[in-house]
Amino acid sequence: MAADDLIAPDETAFRLELTAAQLKITHSALRSMLADFGHDEPDVHRIIREVLAKLPDDASIRAITLPGRRPVT
Repeated sequence: MAADDLIAPDETAFRLELTAAQLKITHSALRSMLADFGHDEPDVHRIIREVLAKLPDDASIRAITLPGRRPVT
């Protein structure tokens, strides 16, 4: 791979369209990753937080009902 083909660190690498259910699962997975990584992984924590900041807020995510589930009250 040539150097010209590499994605710069701050360049958008990928755009992704998600359904509401997919968004909720993605958010939950990222939150789990954040909780599971050790304290010796500050770079990973920072990147996960950056991705979470691009998603809707926690209240909006909680409002999403997965298929076959009752809404949380």
